[in-house]
Amino acid sequence: MPVITVNLSQQSATATEGVARNHKVQIDRPEAKGGTDTGMMGGEMLLIALGGCFNSNLLEAIRTREADISNVRVAVAGTLEGTPKRFTAAEIQVSADAADRAQLEKLVVIAERACIAANSLKAGMDVTAKVV
Repeated sequence: MPVITVNLSQQSATATEGVARNHKVQIDRPEAKGGTDTGMMGGEMLLIALGGCFNSNLLEAIRTREADISNVRVAVAGTLEGTPKRFTAAEIQVSADAADRAQLEKLVVIAERACIAANSLKAGMDVTAKVV
């Protein structure tokens, strides 16, 4: 079974650097939450990951079908609830210049079904933390 691994390391008292392949991102808390605001919060990155995974699949579906769709924009809205706080819902909103709205709607469904992040979040998954 395939496994994707990313690595993270402390950069300051509140900041972390995440590395995947040759790509780096900064994770931090806003100043209002005791951080130095050198990067997005982890929850924001989760929404970015969901939107990025979805949009990657959408763009591939558009490309392979040579659809007349351009200027694709995606917004992801996550609803926070509970104690401890967690996302209880996420809505992916898509807008684009499309000659055929019905085709765009069909491709959005295809992209949602193909998105690893969406599939993982929808099904739920075991998350554990341990010292190694």
